[in-house]
Amino acid sequence: MNSDNPYISVIIPVYNGGGYIEECLRALGSSLYRSFETIVVDDASTDNSAEICRGFGAAVIGLERQSGPAAARNEGAKRAAGEILLFVDADVVVTENTLGQFAGLFMGDPDISAAFGSYDDSPRASDFISQYRNLLHHFVHQRSYGDADTFWAGCGAVRRKVFSELGGFDGDKYPAPSIEDIELGYRMRQKGYRITLDKGIEVKHLKHWHWRSMIRTDIFNRALPWSKLIIETGMMPSDMNLSISDRMSTVLAGLLSLILLAIILGLLRPYGSGITFVFVIAALAVVAALLTLNSGLYGFFLRKRGLRFTLLAIPMHFFYYLYCGASFAVCWIQHRIP
Repeated sequence: MNSDNPYISVIIPVYNGGGYIEECLRALGSSLYRSFETIVVDDASTDNSAEICRGFGAAVIGLERQSGPAAARNEGAKRAAGEILLFVDADVVVTENTLGQFAGLFMGDPDISAAFGSYDDSPRASDFISQYRNLLHHFVHQRSYGDADTFWAGCGAVRRKVFSELGGFDGDKYPAPSIEDIELGYRMRQKGYRITLDKGIEVKHLKHWHWRSMIRTDIFNRALPWSKLIIETGMMPSDMNLSISDRMSTVLAGLLSLILLAIILGLLRPYGSGITFVFVIAALAVVAALLTLNSGLYGFFLRKRGLRFTLLAIPMHFFYYLYCGASFAVCWIQHRIP
C-alpha cells in the first residue's frame, strides 16, 4: 500500500439492480479520491445490470447461479488489486468524499482493521416505511460507539490481509442477504482486530421498503440468525441494536403485549372492570417507560419529520422490539431443548 495514496478496491454485489446500480456507479465516478477500482459481482441477475455496469467501465464478474451477497463479495475480493476492500451495496450512493474518508482512516491509524459508516438522514424513498427504516438505521449508527464490535457491509471497508486471513464472509452459512457482515465482525473482534464506526461517513440509501418486506427481513434475515449467532458465540456487546436501553425496551415491549392481552380478555369477561383498570394503569406505566428509554430516537424523529411521523413511528418501534424479542426467545428455547 502506498502510504500517500492507498489503492481501494470497491466491491459491489448486485442482483437485478437495474433501478439502482447506475446511480451507485455514477456517484463513485464522481469521487474526488481517484486511486480505486470498481468491481461489480453480478449475482446471476435476470435484468441488464451487467450491461449497465460495463457501460461505466467497471470490471464485471458474473456468477453462474444466484449465491447471495456474501459469496458475491468474496468472489470480488479474489479479483481485487487493492489492499483496502470497500464493500458498497448496489442501492447505496456514496458522496464525493467517501473513498477519501476511508483512505484517511486506514492511513491515519494502522491499528484499524475495518471501518464502516451509516446511511444519511435523507433517504431517497419518501414513503413512511422507507423513511422510518432508514432514519432508525441512521440514529442507531450515529448514537453507537466509535470502537465497534460488529461490521456493516452496506458501506464498509476491511484491510485485505485481514479479510483473507479470516476467509471472508461465510457464504455457506448465509446464502441469502442476512447478517453475514455482522458475523464477519464478530470473527474480527474475536481475533482482536479493531473495527471503527466513523459517524462522519454517511451515504444515501435508495431502497424502497414495504411493510411486508421490512417485517420479513427483520425477522428471518436479521433477528433469527443474529439471535442464533449470539447464542452460539456468547457475544452480546452493549452497542448498536443491543444497547442496554434496547434490551430493556425489548423486555418491556413483551410485557406490554401480555398486559394488552389481559386487558382484552378482561373486557370480554363480566365483572372484569376492576382488574382491567389495574392492567390499564400497568400498560400506561410500561408505555411511559418505553417512551423514556427511547426519548432520544423519538425526539430525533420529531425534529426530522414532525409530529405525525413520530406518532406513527412509535408503535412501529414498539412492534419492532416485540418481534425481535420473540425471535430471540424462540432461538433460545430451540437451543436449550435438544
